[in-house]
Amino acid sequence: MKPSFSVLLIGLALTLAACNTIKGIGQDVQSAGGAIERAAR
Repeated sequence: MKPSFSVLLIGLALTLAACNTIKGIGQDVQSAGGAIERAAR
């Protein structure tokens, strides 16, 4: 039972790390889009 719990924890940690990375990329793209929009005005 202990090895499967370790695998579960590692999988959860990787999932959370991926979510933070995707969130950061989304924020970068959003800020770049805002800058382009301001420049177009």
